[in-house]
Amino acid sequence: MNFKSNKPIYLQIVDFCFQNILTNEWAKDNRIPSVRELGLTLQVNPNTAMRAFEYMQTEDIIYLKRGMGYYVSPEAKKKILILQKKEFFDEILPATFESMNLLDISIEEIVKHYEQYKEKQQ
Repeated sequence: MNFKSNKPIYLQIVDFCFQNILTNEWAKDNRIPSVRELGLTLQVNPNTAMRAFEYMQTEDIIYLKRGMGYYVSPEAKKKILILQKKEFFDEILPATFESMNLLDISIEEIVKHYEQYKEKQQ
């Protein structure tokens, strides 16, 4: 995994896990890789992976079955969407608006490009 310098590594691991849950790679109530397995896969210190797991457990995205490992919570997708939408509106969108102002890009231009993007996705 290529890590970015503008976001803590454990939060980038959280994003990786969120992506796996949102794409059903990791389904609700199914076991996810252990802290050690994920650390090896992503080539990070297990303590960093554990910090990501602790964050996700605090947010009720995953839960621990004692002696069996971590599992995806039944409400994980819903909770992830809430968290990621908040991040989008609080952090990403303001930066996008700033770039739009600097580049003199209108909302109409954005809508046009968004519609073209959606057409290509179908």
